[in-house]
Amino acid sequence: MKSSLFWLRWNKQWNKFNKMTAKAFISTPLETVYVEKIRSVGGKRVEVVYEPDLLPDRRYAADHKGAENFKRNDEQLSRWFKHLASADFLWDIPPLESLPSKDGSWAPKLKWVQTTSSGVGQLMETLKFKSSNIVVTTAKGVHAAPLSEYVMMMTLNHIKRFDHLQNEQNKRQWKRYCGESLRGKCVTIIGAGEVGDRIAKQCKNFGMYVSAMSRTLTKEEGIRRGYDSVFYRENMKDVMAYSDVVVLCVPHTAATEHMIDKPIFESMKRGCLLVNIARGQVIDEEAMIEALLSKKLGAAALDVTSIEPLPSNSPLWDLPNVFISPHSASTVGEENGMIVDIFIHNMECMLNGTPNKMKNKFDFSEGY
Repeated sequence: MKSSLFWLRWNKQWNKFNKMTAKAFISTPLETVYVEKIRSVGGKRVEVVYEPDLLPDRRYAADHKGAENFKRNDEQLSRWFKHLASADFLWDIPPLESLPSKDGSWAPKLKWVQTTSSGVGQLMETLKFKSSNIVVTTAKGVHAAPLSEYVMMMTLNHIKRFDHLQNEQNKRQWKRYCGESLRGKCVTIIGAGEVGDRIAKQCKNFGMYVSAMSRTLTKEEGIRRGYDSVFYRENMKDVMAYSDVVVLCVPHTAATEHMIDKPIFESMKRGCLLVNIARGQVIDEEAMIEALLSKKLGAAALDVTSIEPLPSNSPLWDLPNVFISPHSASTVGEENGMIVDIFIHNMECMLNGTPNKMKNKFDFSEGY
């Protein structure tokens, strides 16, 4: 019912908006070739504003934040605020520190924003977009392949004892040993979305048993999508007891805050690998460190942490059974092209007055 009322209000605004040229502002770094692709599709219907001097230099391919020391002068700030205030469409949400306020009032005309990330629940709460008529679409699905590759890399690293091989090589020692196989091992995926589905497929290719925790997925649908079993949160401790690998790919919401806490760590199979590609706040880090030190938790592969960048005094840096990557497991050079394709599809929907056909619409009631 709430969704129907939202689109009714939106359609009333649409009749007036459709008679004007829409303004799309590129607010985070993007390659010129993709800007021109957006322009070519938008044509006279869309004024695409892309002013490189207002954006920080990219530190690497598909960098959506840019150089940290970037500052705009007074004239640039004037243009920056003007474009934000007059934009109908927005490519991405720029860093919060670059915004004149944190409540969304800086974009009074904004009708739609395409983010370059999938997990934007906390950002939407900060900006208070829920109380507006702004449509938010995400990059859901774009990062499924690289994230699944990261999970398999970490899983192979742990099960095949890559650290042991590296240590032996460093010692110039040739000692044969008995390894283990992924076949028959149990991987538990917390969050059975597109990323979870891709991970499940990769794990099944190695002969692993794949279980999934979901809030909404039925057991029948889970089996159809490739999982061997589906369970719900109240059964998590039971499943942890036989899981060799646990992968976190849930959104960070109030319901998932510190989902993996001390009682969950205590219920885990000894020597288990924990891979976090969700958000750092999903884990109680103090409880995780305790589990790592006791070796109850065999290892942790962390692409995300509760504080980012991870402080230099964090004990996680020094633990030999922790692998840290700087929230980069999902980042690949091809991603901007895929996100631009989503942007163009959604832009066409906005221009044609068919927002119900947009891809990856953020659900404010669910937080993802």
